[in-house]
Amino acid sequence: MEPGLATAEGVAARFEALRGQVERALEAALPPESAWPATIHRAVRYSLFAGGKRLRPLLVLAAAEAVGAGGADALAFACAVEMIHTYSLIHDDLPAMDNDDLRRGKPTSHKVFGEAMAILAGDALLTRAFHLLAEVDEGAPAEAVRRRLRALALLGEAAGTTGLIGGQVMDLESEGRAVEAADLERLHRAKTGALLGACVMGPAALAPAAADDVQRLQRYARAVGLAFQVVDDVLDATEEAAQLGKTAGKDDAAGKATYVRVHGIEAARALAARLREEALTAVAPFGPRGALLAALARMMVDRRA
Repeated sequence: MEPGLATAEGVAARFEALRGQVERALEAALPPESAWPATIHRAVRYSLFAGGKRLRPLLVLAAAEAVGAGGADALAFACAVEMIHTYSLIHDDLPAMDNDDLRRGKPTSHKVFGEAMAILAGDALLTRAFHLLAEVDEGAPAEAVRRRLRALALLGEAAGTTGLIGGQVMDLESEGRAVEAADLERLHRAKTGALLGACVMGPAALAPAAADDVQRLQRYARAVGLAFQVVDDVLDATEEAAQLGKTAGKDDAAGKATYVRVHGIEAARALAARLREEALTAVAPFGPRGALLAALARMMVDRRA
């Protein structure tokens, strides 16, 4: 392991440095608030810079380190993922969806800018994500362009009807209904796990990764993608709004299909712990290159918000 990652403080410092890179890249990727039309740019920035942990960009950069993906391409992919994630939160919070008033400890976009502008802000972030990944220098080598396109296609699939959107549809249609364990897993692997998985697999598409490394990342991605949502379900049932930064207990009140609702809190916690161990086992062969991925797996399962 790198000397700087030998302690919890060293890992935290490394993540903080990577977050700084992501913040600067996101800032550069968006028009300023004053650019025409100013209202939409204010709305976009309001949600994108609302204080998120940047977990998904960190996953991208950690996976890039594991397989040696190029810095600029990986950073662009990290920004695109965060834009898509933020768009999904804006739309999730709308009255027609989860009807939430609080996100990351602040009023949600539609409470500040109105429903129409919130919809457009989400649309703008989704559009800019793919625009950003399609921006390739004219002199870029053909292989680099092909890799970027592979990553872009992977992200598009994760955000589409077989991934995030499909999971959201299933989530809406499952409200107030009895859901079997297999259907619950399918729902969450799509709604949450697909985008988290893309964070891990995107860098493998951007780099000439060895087949064994790709398989390790796939196993890690499946484990952390589901573990994150299992823990999210537990936190929604056990933590207060002040801790979560969003309304607590909303899932249960809406009759949503969750791991707590189907399996109970203790079984959900045990599943999250097993998935964490699966993720750690998957990346162990990377050695020092996988240290950040291992730290993120622990963070996702052990978090309190």
